[in-house]
Amino acid sequence: MSPLIAPSMLSADFGNLDNQVEMINNSSADLIHLDIMDGLFVPNLSYGFPVIKAIARKARKPLDAHLMIVDPDRYTEKFAELGVKYLSVHYEACTHLHRSLQKIKSLGMKAGIALNPHTPVNNLYDILPYADFVLIMSVNPGYGGQQFIDNSLNKIARLRKMITDMSLNTLIEVDGGVNLNNAPLLTESGADILVAGNTIFGSDNPEGIIRRLKGEEL
Repeated sequence: MSPLIAPSMLSADFGNLDNQVEMINNSSADLIHLDIMDGLFVPNLSYGFPVIKAIARKARKPLDAHLMIVDPDRYTEKFAELGVKYLSVHYEACTHLHRSLQKIKSLGMKAGIALNPHTPVNNLYDILPYADFVLIMSVNPGYGGQQFIDNSLNKIARLRKMITDMSLNTLIEVDGGVNLNNAPLLTESGADILVAGNTIFGSDNPEGIIRRLKGEEL
């Protein structure tokens, strides 16, 4: 089964934002991935609500927002208002994760748990039934263009087994260092959604790269 592809706007050309979003609209991509960084939870800043609003106004694919911020509950309603369909918060940033997931779902969004590379998937055992998806970070969050952490494949496989053993429908999303070489391995390990930034936006043929990541064009 082909994975869903979510181009990451962190790697887009923001001086040409409308055309970059239109490229995704016209491609076989499934989602538009938004990396939201506050300079506190991660050592970098990305973009805020005005940029997200501009993307949402143009987008014809569902918005998938990954909150790399402290106290994400403060902004849940705002992301819902902007039309975000998938919203993930970090396990490491939420004191009351069950409550955070409930709040996201109550606003009509899919609720996701993001995991840093050092956080074991076993930590999710009791909360997994309440998540629509889990976002495995295969690099340390905060910057695009980092090298893929190879052990992420084993982590994805362990999470897939947990999901299967618990008879859940939870999706697995992977973000960080995704490219044409490791995309098939990620899918084989159990990933459902692949986030790709530089691999797509750094290409002369981004729509073709998206097709290849999906396995539609070899």
